[in-house]
Amino acid sequence: MSDLKKASTLEHQAITTIRLLAADMVEKAKSGHPGLPLGAAPLAYLLWMRIMRYNPADPAWFDRDRFVLSAGHGSALLYAMLHLTGYDLTMEELKRFRQWGSMTPGHPEHGLTPGVEATTGPLGQGIGNSVGMALAERALAAQFNRDGFPMVDHYTYALVSDGDLMEGVASEAASLAGTLGLGKLILLYDDNHVTIEGPTDLAFTEDRVKRFEAYHWHTDVVDNGEDLAVLEQAIRRAQAETERPSFIAVRTHIGYGSPKQDQAVVHGEPLGPEAMAATRTFFKWPEEPFHLPGGVLDHFREALEVGKKHQEEWQQRLAAYEKAYPDLAARLKAQIHGELPASWDDGLPTFLPTGPPLATRVASGKVLNALAKKIPNLLGGSADLAPSTKTLINGSSDMRPGKDGIGRNIHFGVREHGMGAVVNGLALHGGVIPYGATFLIFSDYMRASLRLSALMGCHTIFVFTHDSIGLGEDGPTHQPVEHLMSLRAMPHFTLIRPADANETTAAWRVAMTHTAGPVALALTRQNMPTLDPSAVDIRGGVSRGAYVLKDSDGLPQVILIASGSEVTLALTAFEELAAENVRARVVSMPCWELFEAQDAAYRNQVLPPEVKARLAVEAGATLGWERYVGPEGAVIGLDRYGASAPGKTNMEKLGFTAAHVVSRALSLVGAAAQGGKK
Repeated sequence: MSDLKKASTLEHQAITTIRLLAADMVEKAKSGHPGLPLGAAPLAYLLWMRIMRYNPADPAWFDRDRFVLSAGHGSALLYAMLHLTGYDLTMEELKRFRQWGSMTPGHPEHGLTPGVEATTGPLGQGIGNSVGMALAERALAAQFNRDGFPMVDHYTYALVSDGDLMEGVASEAASLAGTLGLGKLILLYDDNHVTIEGPTDLAFTEDRVKRFEAYHWHTDVVDNGEDLAVLEQAIRRAQAETERPSFIAVRTHIGYGSPKQDQAVVHGEPLGPEAMAATRTFFKWPEEPFHLPGGVLDHFREALEVGKKHQEEWQQRLAAYEKAYPDLAARLKAQIHGELPASWDDGLPTFLPTGPPLATRVASGKVLNALAKKIPNLLGGSADLAPSTKTLINGSSDMRPGKDGIGRNIHFGVREHGMGAVVNGLALHGGVIPYGATFLIFSDYMRASLRLSALMGCHTIFVFTHDSIGLGEDGPTHQPVEHLMSLRAMPHFTLIRPADANETTAAWRVAMTHTAGPVALALTRQNMPTLDPSAVDIRGGVSRGAYVLKDSDGLPQVILIASGSEVTLALTAFEELAAENVRARVVSMPCWELFEAQDAAYRNQVLPPEVKARLAVEAGATLGWERYVGPEGAVIGLDRYGASAPGKTNMEKLGFTAAHVVSRALSLVGAAAQGGKK
């Protein structure tokens, strides 16, 4: 029998129920990870039944404690807890674990299963998400809490594994959390000494507790993960620590109670019939799978009544808050529901073509600051590049440790991957609109976070500057080539590459209102001429992804399609083609994803199917443009790395000149006239 100390018979049964339900899920699915649930069930029980404040009947209640299973492979543990405590997750769904169309996928998916706060599985990401959640709680508490009215007052808990701690993203996020002093973040380390390949000391020998001490965390150690009393004491100490985040190492045993306990094999495969039977014998458990002892479910379902009480108390406090602080209460409710303030986009800058050329990164900074004046929950920062990415909110203080360090400018440090995961966590928490910024080339360092943002449908904004070889002398290590196409290949990820300052304003409008997934802006370092906003509907065009920027009378003989800085080349080429009596059309295509969302009639209006001579111009990889130029068209792009030289020289040497565009366009027109391919 389990050696749980100071636990009642009912608690013994409840914890064993968690263990065996999880193992049964894995066994029935014939795949999964039984080791973590068998070992960490006491910790889960303690959190969900004694520690956390939540309401299973309303998983979205805003002031709930957040729980992130960063060790997402242990999803069966989470599903068992959600079902038992009364979330809308039936026993039938537990029995459909890892099957097509179920609500119990192999790794937790936010937005699919009620009560799942974050999509986890890629290790370390959940730690970054939890940092973002704790950061959002802190920012909102500073914004809205008043004496006697703690409207935003909750903890973020994360269950993490050896694998989580090995990943670099975890180090980045944990270092930032310690620097910022996020006292309401508590990580619980499932220290079971085993990884997939064997004992952890094969590849992981540092003192994890001292490591987190060095990050400026409060640390604690629980030598026996079966001892509920000691576990609870450690968590209560962590709750009392308000100046530092907390890291609690809990010694557990992977596959506890099974014949495969403390063996690597129990990490990621079913126990098998014989070992499953022996495990039931160890726990003195009936043979039938998915067994729920009498009284155990009633015990777990007490969480419904407790959660209802917690939420009702908060709602009563909110009602009193509305009377005492009506304006603050209205803003809090609006931010919780993701609503933008009235007239939020009034006063956004319009740029005139008579003004000096302007880099789109500079225009972006002006738009960001105009938005920040109207939208108090817009916050974010850069990976130590804010002066270059133009992403500081003027007049706002910085996010720093301590009660007085609650600003809207977050200094993420040189931690791109951690920044991405933290920004995701901010969005998942809700109540804030977060952004993160770096050079486009370094989106590589945060790709896993970007992908998860798209998978979860987070309302996140990523500002990527220095978007091409036009950045110049820093050379090919800093010049993106394949990155635009790489991001476009990501489902549910919206990439906008504006051509000028006015398209940049329109791009920010999209970023603020496109709440179904992340939006990234790819911006220039080099100055660009400004398009005339009186000549064409730039705002409407950008919102549709592509639009006709310049046109000849009648059906064009050639269509020039460009994005970003190359739109200027296309416009210059248009004039030179007109001098050659060639009818051309310039299509600015800042966003493929928005264009693909338009109906066929609009797409055919912009790109008439009967015009076969099409030339795409973009300072990036040519792969993918074939969908728009077709077999009879061509692409001026970049299928090699750049060079260290002034940006203008790079553009000229690598073929991004109006003369080259004209030459290729004339070739296409000639080939079309002959009825053949170029």
